[in-house]
Amino acid sequence: MKTAVDTGPAVDTPPPRTLSLTLAAAFAPIVWGSTYLVTTELLPPDRPMTASVLRALPAGLLLLLLAPGLPPLGWRWKTAVLGILNIGAFFPLLFLAAYRLPGGLAAVVGSIQPLVILGICLVLGWGRPRVAQVLWSLVALAGVSLVTLSGESTVDTLGVAAAAAGAFSMAMGLLLTRRWGMAPDMHPLTSTAWQLIVGGTVIIPLIPLVDSGSWQLDGPAVLGYTWLSVIGGALAYALWFRGARALPSANLALLGILSPLTAAMLGWVALGQSLSPLQCVGFALALLGSLLGQLKRTTAQPNHS
Repeated sequence: MKTAVDTGPAVDTPPPRTLSLTLAAAFAPIVWGSTYLVTTELLPPDRPMTASVLRALPAGLLLLLLAPGLPPLGWRWKTAVLGILNIGAFFPLLFLAAYRLPGGLAAVVGSIQPLVILGICLVLGWGRPRVAQVLWSLVALAGVSLVTLSGESTVDTLGVAAAAAGAFSMAMGLLLTRRWGMAPDMHPLTSTAWQLIVGGTVIIPLIPLVDSGSWQLDGPAVLGYTWLSVIGGALAYALWFRGARALPSANLALLGILSPLTAAMLGWVALGQSLSPLQCVGFALALLGSLLGQLKRTTAQPNHS
């Protein structure tokens, strides 16, 4: 006779594959957190659009060498849309916010992305967010605020608008990447390559309009651009878009919190910037919100004997 055996209460455990995808995707925002340090210490000043193009185009061409091909006809417009949202629009908005806002305020506005994703899903009927996920998003946002904001922060309307638009652009890119999935018979690296190529190409016309600094390609600049393109571009985006196609968009957006936290840690370690006790508390809260927001409640199935 078969009887149900109680296996205990519901538990929060990510499946092994989900855990591995999450850890791999987390590499991307951690690497992106080094962008501020690399930009200020290695790259020529006042060349944000040049940095954006050199971060995207060479990375896309490198991935295309590894996985050559074209998107299928029905997917080319989708690839173009994703390239503009994730790269072509996001990069300029990100740099505009960084140049017009204190770094802390720009990071806080950008870290609303998990809440933006949850809001878009509600408005468009693309799913109902879990209450726990909303709460952990708020915890992470509060933590980033404590880490990055200072009493001297000033508000620039255009800068705040750019940061918010950048968060919306990346949020829509993540959601559409998740909803559209992958084109049949196309290698994931090929899709990532064309997004980077499209995005980088869109930014090129902005170089003469925005960049004002002199062009200096010395040893440190070559090292900086290589890091941004190969590690922060090709490798990071390959892992990020791989996670975007498999993981819930809100979970992936919560990982973005790791970027300002990494920037703060690198400033502390490499530049000698100090972290106050309140900032340490904020660091712990942001990390806690980002990590626990990944968990999903699952109920163990009963065994029969």
